[in-house]
Amino acid sequence: MRDRRGTEDRPVSPEDEVSPGGSRPPGEDPEARARALCLRMLTHSPRTRAQLERALLRREFPEEVVESVLGAFGDAGLIDDAAFANAWVSSRHHSRGLSRRALARELRTRGVAEDTVRDAVDHLSDEDEVAAARDLARRRLAMSRGKERDTRIRRALGALARKGYSSGLAYRVVREELEREGVEVDLDEPDL
Repeated sequence: MRDRRGTEDRPVSPEDEVSPGGSRPPGEDPEARARALCLRMLTHSPRTRAQLERALLRREFPEEVVESVLGAFGDAGLIDDAAFANAWVSSRHHSRGLSRRALARELRTRGVAEDTVRDAVDHLSDEDEVAAARDLARRRLAMSRGKERDTRIRRALGALARKGYSSGLAYRVVREELEREGVEVDLDEPDL
């Protein structure tokens, strides 16, 4: 006898009951579902333990399942907040020119522990930060050539502020870059 799918009569297994969207019947092991979700998320992009935990809890997995799955993933090296933080700092500093302060804020919002944040941003030296700020100021000033001097200064300072650089550093590198261009400038650092 054939069933409605045109196959021979046989016992129906759980694999046969998977819906087209990939969801399993409600009785499936929650740990297996949690592991599958974490693997999908990690395949898409690196995540912190806190991000995975929030995702699992938001989907109402029991806390003991969340802890078990995340513990196993941590033991297997699939979750490593220190490695995540170091890679994040390196990538975002070099590609986006973010300051240590901005990078630390981003890591905190992703649930990375404060000591791990501090260790990751400490890999950037003061020279690295000044060089990135100088590069950003140089690019912003180049984009505004032909504009009034005050407009150029305001735009460059604004760009540096949005990337998290202190006002003292921003004023200094903008002044130095303008002087390098031969622009007479009397730009004092703000009183802080």
